[in-house]
Amino acid sequence: MNIIFVSKRYGRPRSIEFSARSLVLFALLLLVLLATGFFIGMNSYAFIETDRSQEELAGGSTHLAIQAWGKELAEYRKSLQAIESATNGQIDAMTVRIGEIQARMMRIEALGQRLTAVAKLTKGEFDFEAAPAVGGPMDTQGEQTYAVTDLQSMMDVLEAQLDNRFQQLQLMDKIFAEQSAEQQLFISGRPIKKGWMSSAYGYRADPFNGKRTWHSGVDFAGKDNSDIVAVAGGVVTWSQKRHGYGNLIEISHGGKIATRYAHCKNLLVKVGDIVEKGQVIAKMGSTGRSTGPHVHFEVLVNGRSVNPRKYIYRASR
Repeated sequence: MNIIFVSKRYGRPRSIEFSARSLVLFALLLLVLLATGFFIGMNSYAFIETDRSQEELAGGSTHLAIQAWGKELAEYRKSLQAIESATNGQIDAMTVRIGEIQARMMRIEALGQRLTAVAKLTKGEFDFEAAPAVGGPMDTQGEQTYAVTDLQSMMDVLEAQLDNRFQQLQLMDKIFAEQSAEQQLFISGRPIKKGWMSSAYGYRADPFNGKRTWHSGVDFAGKDNSDIVAVAGGVVTWSQKRHGYGNLIEISHGGKIATRYAHCKNLLVKVGDIVEKGQVIAKMGSTGRSTGPHVHFEVLVNGRSVNPRKYIYRASR
């Protein structure tokens, strides 16, 4: 087989002669080269596709991981919000309870101050306004911070103690009130601050006609316009003129017991007034059937006059 080449430079043809064996070897070599190129190309394509798939898989996994982290962070955020809400709720509840405890403490202090005054205690003996004196060495090693649950338990105990103390103070106040009421309603002493007894209870010579007449009370003489006081606490049931008595005050002390104060110059209380033991209720005068400044004092039991002497001279409570 002859192959002819034409040279552009020289313009002359050249021929190369190949034998049949050479052509067969050349064809085999060409086939081997083509097969090798095809195999390399296919492997390169498969490698590229594999890398692309791995990149896609890697990208998808990263995206899924980011999504999972986002969900987890959202759950953490919800948990923190729930904890914050619960903490705020506990703080609000504790604030309300602290306010209630403070209100109870104020009531206890007010009641305690009242009892201190009633019992006539000095501030040196007991003072509800002052904080109790406490103290002791400081132990830094044993210091602990209270948890919310511990504080709530302590507040429960404190509230129970406050309620118990308040009930005890109320009971004491009731006892003192009853004792005070008994003292107020207990008739004793004279109806004047200054003066003297000028006429006793019972039969006597009438100062106007000299006849023997019944005197239903006791007369106390004194200076004109001097004080007349209630011998016990009670309610005023009469405060005006009455025949023979002049200006008269009558006080009911309960238990169907009453007292009368007659011949007053001026009346300082009116019907319905509540008076206390020792309170000035009138001024001494000489109104009505009277010979001079004095107070006619009567004690009535079930509407009938009794001898005031035992009430005048008995010891006060």
